[in-house]
Amino acid sequence: MNRDMTTGRPTKIILNFTLPIFVGNVFQQFYSMADTIIVGKFVGNSALAAVGACGTLMFLILGFLMGMTAGFTVVTAQHYGAGNQRAMRRSVVSAALLSAVVSVMFTVLSMLLMKNILRWMNTPSDMFGQAYGYIMVICGGIAAQVLYNLLASILRAVGDSKRPLYFLCLSAILNILLDLLFIIVFRLGVAGAAYATVISQGISGVLCLVYIAKKVPELHLQKEDWKIDWNLAKWQMKIGFPMAFQYSITAIGTIVVQSALNTLGTVAVAGFSAATKIEQIVTQAYVALGTTMSTYCAQNIGAGRIDRIRQGFRSATWIGEIYAVFTGILVFFAGKYMTVLFVSQNVSKITAYVDTLLHCVAVSFVFLAIVNVYRNGIQGMGYGIMPMMAGIAELIGRCGAALIASHFGSYTGICLASPAAWVLASGLLVVMYYWIMRKYRLKGMLNQSAEERTPAWKKRYT
Repeated sequence: MNRDMTTGRPTKIILNFTLPIFVGNVFQQFYSMADTIIVGKFVGNSALAAVGACGTLMFLILGFLMGMTAGFTVVTAQHYGAGNQRAMRRSVVSAALLSAVVSVMFTVLSMLLMKNILRWMNTPSDMFGQAYGYIMVICGGIAAQVLYNLLASILRAVGDSKRPLYFLCLSAILNILLDLLFIIVFRLGVAGAAYATVISQGISGVLCLVYIAKKVPELHLQKEDWKIDWNLAKWQMKIGFPMAFQYSITAIGTIVVQSALNTLGTVAVAGFSAATKIEQIVTQAYVALGTTMSTYCAQNIGAGRIDRIRQGFRSATWIGEIYAVFTGILVFFAGKYMTVLFVSQNVSKITAYVDTLLHCVAVSFVFLAIVNVYRNGIQGMGYGIMPMMAGIAELIGRCGAALIASHFGSYTGICLASPAAWVLASGLLVVMYYWIMRKYRLKGMLNQSAEERTPAWKKRYT
């Protein structure tokens, strides 16, 4: 069911749209969590560390593609909010073609360069082969990952956050079953976990495609929609690639952190990896809230409702901060007890590493909430470069902390890298938001009547 986010109470709309995305993101985390648990239990700590070491590379590659598809469909949401069905359909075609080209390029380049990248990251020799085997399968399945993320983003752009959740839940269950089959029965090791992830993600993408073809007439493409409009494509790239680079900038910082961590040995890497999985389950709510704000702001900017955008930011901030305080306390005191899910050897030693990281991030969730709400909301309004600048601030904070910690061999210092990034980026994003709102206020656009509003597509597309 599609949802118009330009009318109704912002708080209720944001909560109703966020919850299915949150649940879907948690299930998506089960893909990698199932890999981690099953690999750690049935293959060993070295294999667990290998999967964890690949997590940053997966974030670099797949994060770029996720940001790109989300950015392309911001334009789709803007046209939907403006009520321009023809432009909306053509934006879908353009997004699909651009995504296909980039997917092929990333598949080829990542598979050619991966061995050298792992060496540059100081990947320990005792897990190099397993890490390489795992990440190569993931890179070979990039097209499956893009298929789901693009179609899910298109559905969310027209206000449907539930159907992507349903399909993702089914594929998450399939992923766990395939993990067990490939790792325990066929004994494929970490590569089996990667095959399970790619196959499951591809199936969720196919289910999205079938649903759109049968149940979403607004997205049924017509012959004239397939004519390439370069102005539209440029508009999408102007939003999509900065969003993609934002993810990549974050991932590059994470790779620097991983490289510093790798110098501390396999046990430290395994502990950090397990803690990261625990953290990611909790923080998916911030990701979901950010995704919601992107769609919410895109639809309302398309409809010229700047007043509702300001209300939405206020509501989303309160939601995020309340959740941050509650989960921060929970993770700080109880998060370490989930360690036993991931490891069966050296449990007490690895638990100590897990506890250190969770203490560092738990007290910083309030800043992470701001980062996701304001970055995605600003991107949804059509600003691509400014959020990317906040990403550079994240990179500086994360890399600076990691490099200093690496110099002193400090695991705790490495754990403080992400909190440092969140603090810097959140401050910059809040300043950007108030600057944008001041600009709209000076133009007299915060309290316009319906007759005075000019939809974005009339300004930028026709």
